[in-house]
Amino acid sequence: MKTRRHAKILDLIREQDIDTQEELLKKLRDCGFDVTQATVSRDIKELRLVKNLTSKGKYRYSTGQDNARDISLKFYSLFSDSVLSVEAAQNIVVVKCITGMAQAVCASMDTINFQGIVGTLAGEDTILAVCKSNEIALERQEEFKKLMNN
Repeated sequence: MKTRRHAKILDLIREQDIDTQEELLKKLRDCGFDVTQATVSRDIKELRLVKNLTSKGKYRYSTGQDNARDISLKFYSLFSDSVLSVEAAQNIVVVKCITGMAQAVCASMDTINFQGIVGTLAGEDTILAVCKSNEIALERQEEFKKLMNN
């Protein structure tokens, strides 16, 4: 029953802007689930739902994946505004940024899931992107250099 309820909650928040536990409780009851406010509260915690601000200025529950999509859309302008240089060294791509911007660029880079990048690490002004091979590092270097010029 809990698995079905969780699946229904995920469907509801994906399809509708639900911004309160009470509203979610009502929707679940309308769908035939006999739940209490405490159960809904636990479900929200277990599913790790968060409230995000919509483009309409209203909050809604989400899994957090919507936010990742927004960040990936902003990645390209953030990258071109913040990155100073890109160099490959073996299977690592070193991205130098304006001081204080590396972590933001790195976090947005991670949402893109560039193929062949195993992981990233950001400091204050430098990002290390570890690639599966030297060849992939060179490909990412060229791709990132093109993004700098846009």
